Amino acid sequence: MKAWTIRLFQGKVSLQLSMRWLVALFILSLVLVGLFIIALAAGSNWIPLHEVILQLTGYIDTHSFVIETLRLPRILLAILVGSSLGVAGLILQAIVRNPLASPDIIGITSGASFGAVTFITLGTGIVSMQLLPIAAIAGGLCTALLIYIISWNKGVTPIRLVLIGIGIAAILKAGISFMIVFSNAVVTTKAYIWLTGSLYAASWSDVSAMLLWMLIPVPILLVLGRSMNVSELGDDAAVNAGIRVQSQRFVFLMCSVILAGTAAAYAGGIEFVGLMAPHIAKRLTVRAFNRLIPLTALIGAILVLVADIIARTMFLPRDIPAGVFTAAIGAPFFIYLLFHNRNR
Repeated sequence: MKAWTIRLFQGKVSLQLSMRWLVALFILSLVLVGLFIIALAAGSNWIPLHEVILQLTGYIDTHSFVIETLRLPRILLAILVGSSLGVAGLILQAIVRNPLASPDIIGITSGASFGAVTFITLGTGIVSMQLLPIAAIAGGLCTALLIYIISWNKGVTPIRLVLIGIGIAAILKAGISFMIVFSNAVVTTKAYIWLTGSLYAASWSDVSAMLLWMLIPVPILLVLGRSMNVSELGDDAAVNAGIRVQSQRFVFLMCSVILAGTAAAYAGGIEFVGLMAPHIAKRLTVRAFNRLIPLTALIGAILVLVADIIARTMFLPRDIPAGVFTAAIGAPFFIYLLFHNRNR
């Protein structure tokens, strides 16, 4: 397989790019761009594709309100949410060395959901709903810290992290159900829509706020991403290579929490994207962690964008939550993975 090695900073940083990886990156980028244009055109009023392109390039100003105010923020938010969930799942699968790990299975998404539902239940009519994302992110962070603290026993092992995460997630889901049952109809409806996962009424402020949150883990992943390849060989191999395994595991876990918690904060409980995207990326190219990151981000963005296009066009005039369609695909995919890995 043909590959190129790029060396930066007088050879201190090197990166090897294979032809297969570049082809996969190029094709996925083209698919995402094509879906982006189709998403701008699709809706209750179909806009011809050439007019969408002319509108974006500034040659016409006929559809400015529909494209720039109603559809574009929602599409960009779908891309950011999908990318965040995909990379968050990739990080968790690398940390715990388990192909079935993802933010919604290990408990991080449940923590974010618990924080958001608590805010909806107790804060509706008292404080501004614009603070909902902060509550969701705080819930995800607190849950991840709780899982990490309970898992600690002279260090944290991947299997203990997964088992305790599943247990904490079950407790949080029970707490969410309890709050919903004892809430009034208005609060229950808001909570159910949020838990299902919807990009409805996305705004430019949501896009900019989520983009700022995503910028926090990006430099960390760029700097420490290569060391994750060694950590996947086992704790002993990583320690012998000079890697501080526990510190690295905690930092990467926090990166996953920020990405998954932010996605849940602005789009609700969109599930299974963090499970599917890394697996699809691994089938396209080599399993080097730092090279899987951009492919996983693109695949996650494509999955959520396709789900949102279907959700808001197939059942007009109803706007179905996108999480319904990611779950419809992700649940059979999860069963397939269980069957495929049953002897491992």
